[in-house]
Amino acid sequence: MPDATPLVSIGLPTYNGASRVPEVIRSILAQDHANLELVICDNGSTDDTEQVCRALAGVDGRIVYHRHPRNVGLLNNFISAIRLAKGEYFRWVGDDDRLEPQCVSRSLEPFLRDERLVLVTTQVAYTGPDGVTSTAPYEGTALGSGDPVERFAEMLRMLNQSHLLIDPLYGMVRREPVAAIPRRNMLREDEVFAAKLALAGPWAHVPEVLAHRNWKHERLPTVARRLDVPVWQARFATTLQCREMLRWLGTAPLTPAQRRRARAEVLRMYGTRQRRVLTHRSRKLARMAASLVVSRGTAHS
Repeated sequence: MPDATPLVSIGLPTYNGASRVPEVIRSILAQDHANLELVICDNGSTDDTEQVCRALAGVDGRIVYHRHPRNVGLLNNFISAIRLAKGEYFRWVGDDDRLEPQCVSRSLEPFLRDERLVLVTTQVAYTGPDGVTSTAPYEGTALGSGDPVERFAEMLRMLNQSHLLIDPLYGMVRREPVAAIPRRNMLREDEVFAAKLALAGPWAHVPEVLAHRNWKHERLPTVARRLDVPVWQARFATTLQCREMLRWLGTAPLTPAQRRRARAEVLRMYGTRQRRVLTHRSRKLARMAASLVVSRGTAHS
């Protein structure tokens, strides 16, 4: 029988988050699951983040504060959080997110019912730069399948759907097997990691809004600069992403037949995204041509 009160670690990576972290920390410490650890990974902040976090850690023993002497990059800071954690279960949280008080306890319930699970997601409410909050229910069941390729195919399908439906990077995971999955700093690494998680084991989903996140769309060149990867990769992001997935499939514990099926799913996703790119470019060229026609007509009038 699994322990009903296991230690759960929340990983909070942050950089220059002095004005943001107090609210998310309050929401974490207010969880109704008592056996909790909050691991803060400060990525060499240059503002008052250190002072704010040390002050909060001084009054609550559940907080573990770690500061990198220099900025180690966004992905490495996230990886540090799960490696420093001690809990059987783990969840990342953004430094401008907020958790409902039942987030940890409700996420734990499926784990306690099913020892196969590696991940439990919840519904998330996203607030955009315009202040509008949106959410959408995920009603699929394939991510809970015992067939790794069925889960993998469903995750790839979800990557071409709305981000509102499911966010595996901000769900609760079984820490040790997930921490052992290697990650590579690249564009769309979050999507590659989600696909690796789908292969790692079955998931469960809690159809309740238990987390709140801020969301804004960023162009790939902007993301590349933030991740410190070459900007030219933005033009080949889908190709590089699919190549990394195919490389991972070569090492995953799959049968030859499963590997063939999984590779076909990657190629299907690649084709879908390439068609979207071509459609987008065609529409853009059509608008440019229409604008040129209008401007020439105006010049001759």
